Amino acid sequence: MEELVQRISERTGIPEDKAKEAAEAAIGFIKEKLPDPIADKLDDFISGQADSIADLAGGAADKLKGMFGG
Repeated sequence: MEELVQRISERTGIPEDKAKEAAEAAIGFIKEKLPDPIADKLDDFISGQADSIADLAGGAADKLKGMFGG
């Protein structure tokens, strides 16, 4: 999450506290749109605790790929 906050701050010029609020809002929005098994693991992926999108929820990642024609 810290890397995301730093990038937002650097690219927009806003202070890190505001960048953190923006990141949290964006992540919350994305979680609302994802299937629950993936949304529940999104924080792990962002923090680097999951090596790939496939690690997030096993079969749920395959289901998500299918939703987007992949």
